[in-house]
Amino acid sequence: MAETRKSFDLFQWLYGAGEERLGAFAEQILMNPRLMAALAAALQRAAETKGRMDRNMQMILGALNLPSKSDLTRLQAKLDAVQGSLVNLSMKVDRLLAERDSPPPAPRRSTPRRAASPEHPTSDDEP
Repeated sequence: MAETRKSFDLFQWLYGAGEERLGAFAEQILMNPRLMAALAAALQRAAETKGRMDRNMQMILGALNLPSKSDLTRLQAKLDAVQGSLVNLSMKVDRLLAERDSPPPAPRRSTPRRAASPEHPTSDDEP
C-alpha cells in the first residue's frame, strides 16, 4: 500500500510541476541511451509477440474450421468483384430494355425523284 501511495504522490507531483518541468523531465529520460535501448527492445519484442499471436490465432481458427481475417479479406475482394460485374450487367440489361420499349425510329423519307422531263433533266439523264 505504501508503494501505491508513493507512485500516486509522484504522479501528483509531476502533474503539479507543470508542462515545462514535465517536458524537461521527459527529455532527460529520453536522452538516457540505456533507457532508449530498453524501450526499442521492448517495442521489438512486442511486435514479434503480436506476429506470433496472429499466426497462432490463424492456426487455431483453421483447426476449428473458422475463417481468419485473411480469409475474410480475400472473400471481401471476391465479393467486390462480383458486385462490380453485377452492376455492369444490370446497366446493360437496363439499356437493352430501354431500347426494346422505345418506339422504333421512323423510316427516313427521301425526297421523291422527279421524273425527267425535257425542260428539267436530271443528272442521270445527261447524254
